[in-house]
Amino acid sequence: MEEANQSVVHEFIFQGLCNSKELQIFLFLSFSILYLMTVVGNLFVVLLIITDPHLHSPMYFLLANLSFVDFCLSSVTTPKLTTDLLKDKKTISFGGCMSQILCVHFFGGGEMVLLVTMAYDRYVAICKPLHYSSIMDRQKCIWLVLISWIIGFVHAMSQLFMILELPFCGPRVVDSFFCDIPLVLKLACMDTNTLGMLINADSGILATTCFIVLLISYTYILVTVRLRSEGGASKALSTCTSHITVVVLFFGPCIFIYLWPVSITWVDKFLAVFYTVITPLLNPAIYTLRNNHIKKAVKKLVN
Repeated sequence: MEEANQSVVHEFIFQGLCNSKELQIFLFLSFSILYLMTVVGNLFVVLLIITDPHLHSPMYFLLANLSFVDFCLSSVTTPKLTTDLLKDKKTISFGGCMSQILCVHFFGGGEMVLLVTMAYDRYVAICKPLHYSSIMDRQKCIWLVLISWIIGFVHAMSQLFMILELPFCGPRVVDSFFCDIPLVLKLACMDTNTLGMLINADSGILATTCFIVLLISYTYILVTVRLRSEGGASKALSTCTSHITVVVLFFGPCIFIYLWPVSITWVDKFLAVFYTVITPLLNPAIYTLRNNHIKKAVKKLVN
């Protein structure tokens, strides 16, 4: 009985993004450049915030953590995706597949909670400016970041435990470029409909709850400032636009993949590429281009 429950599949095969050799070479060059830009951009933001004393505030502390998480999230899938584009047989070991699942949900779940923390920071800064320094002190910021990491870890472990002991004894082709739970579930040698609903509910509840909290938070910020001042709404919108843009870019694909009842392969692949490759690149660009303090720090560093 114990042997029957053990997996006999030692590796999985990725279907990849396409079959055309010419397109694969083009994507290899594109993703290599995008990943290099992601690494340089996010680590540059982290180092800039650490080294510039003018950026030692709660908002930038949270931004540095977001950039680090984006760097980690992209590094889980993009290097493997890029190198596989040059291979005829795209394989990953069973342990490597489980590690990808763990890390994607760890960093993804942590980023969701971190974005909620950043919304709370903006709420305090805009709605309670006189109490900002006392509410968002250094100790609270560290605890808020730790909580986001802990929630991400608990979420990832809950996902992994549900899939780790499944029997994989036959099909081993994953129709994607990385191990995502809905696709790996299809390869199990048992009925996984109930388990699939539990796993999707786990991810869906976390993503939807964080997204709703973020919508309410930013709506409340804009309404509150609007009531205080006629020109306040536009000022608050300008302050929060970067945060709102990042929230939509990150949560949109996640919610669609895990909550949309109909699975369309090419759409799922596009969205997976978007939130694992494109979004981690866009985040530092969005914050850097719209933030005067960071632009001044960059100019100071260059000069």
